[in-house]
Amino acid sequence: MMSAAQNERLTRVGPGTPAGALLRRYWQPVALLDELQGERPLRPVRLMGQDLVLFRDDRGRLGLLDRDCPHRGADLAYGRLEDGGLRCPFHGWLFDVEGRLREAPAEPDHSPLCQRLRQGAYPVLERAGAVWAYLGPGEPPPFPALDPFVAPDSHVFAFKGLIACNWLQAVEVGIDPAHASFLHRFFEDEDPDAAYGRQFRSASADSTIPMTRVMREHCRPQISVEQTDHGLRLTALREIDANRMHVRITNLVFPQAFVIPLSAEMTILQVHVPVDDTHNYWYAFFTSFGAPVDKATMRAQRLELYELPDYVPRLNRGNQWGFDPREQRERTYTGMGDDINVHDQWAVESQGPIQDRTREHLATSDRAIAANRRLLLRAIDTVAQGGTPPMVLAPAEAAALRGPVTVDGICAPADWPRYWRQVDARRRAGCSWWVASGAPVSIAPPLGGAAAPAAQPMPEPPPVR
Repeated sequence: MMSAAQNERLTRVGPGTPAGALLRRYWQPVALLDELQGERPLRPVRLMGQDLVLFRDDRGRLGLLDRDCPHRGADLAYGRLEDGGLRCPFHGWLFDVEGRLREAPAEPDHSPLCQRLRQGAYPVLERAGAVWAYLGPGEPPPFPALDPFVAPDSHVFAFKGLIACNWLQAVEVGIDPAHASFLHRFFEDEDPDAAYGRQFRSASADSTIPMTRVMREHCRPQISVEQTDHGLRLTALREIDANRMHVRITNLVFPQAFVIPLSAEMTILQVHVPVDDTHNYWYAFFTSFGAPVDKATMRAQRLELYELPDYVPRLNRGNQWGFDPREQRERTYTGMGDDINVHDQWAVESQGPIQDRTREHLATSDRAIAANRRLLLRAIDTVAQGGTPPMVLAPAEAAALRGPVTVDGICAPADWPRYWRQVDARRRAGCSWWVASGAPVSIAPPLGGAAAPAAQPMPEPPPVR
């Protein structure tokens, strides 16, 4: 159970807030590249309580500016894309992508305005099918060499969706290994070959057992949490029988992302980006280690449930997330359809706009939740004291970061500590773009040989109070 003050400290993200100061030290996805297609590549965006306008100028350069014109506050989201910048329709002031005032045509020729006035502007770049922005102090940190950021465009697919709740509760559902056995339970399995691009519907690695069956029939995983360079590694073990152990390795990438397996060949990095205190976007980056991603199929699957241009879910609180009592009795545990994003959305939105953590009671299956909150509180304190928080890396550190490894498969119970390393090593050794990148492939000892040393689990300190 947390105090109200701690909950406020972790959840509020506007300018000047402790968590806001922490999250502004990291690159944040602010739009999909798809959103800047068409005749007018401009999008108003809201990020961590700040209203901004994202655009591509007539020279192809990306810019991200404060949305209110510094002259008299008019809305630059209605600006004109011309003459190498964004022009306010009110009085014609022209700003370039760096926020410099290039023209103030109603002013005298020698007005000092263009020399002294700057609009708020923020660094932006393109990675993995999205535009990323840095809203923090000083120079932005280098991008970590995580899988979707080094894979070629042909092997990465990006999508997003809006969630009507605070960012932290949305992150926490992704680092909860126990919930999948209930929230995402399907009473019948389907042909894994027909489940391309859908989470929890494909077979586990090295197995013909559908994930849906594993989750349904083995609902009490042994969960361990280890601290890593990227954040936390989560291990969930489900004993199928005396000869088989289901192993699922997932990760928290500090401070607001997680990495999970989709199939034997594909992984997902999902980032939860605060719009404000009570809304966030999830950005999912699917990385294929096999064939190029079928982006048309994956996009079509998801557009069935999201409305453009703002990627608002069609199922939401207003229509009870599609809840069907008959379906709940006969087909799914939630009665809310087949898409697990809807299940997660209900779980976190039903907690309220900002979860009241003073009323919760964490259990042993929530050890990753507690560990992450401790990391966040320490990092917030570090930033407040002028220090560098985790995952704000030096260039060499960012370039050396790999993975993180995420695996879903079945092995002999005694073999699991090296099994998941071997699965990942085989996946990377057989991946053309990974091999071409020159990145190393760490091969674990063969099964039956000496066991690879397991990482040390995090100690279990007293819960946050």
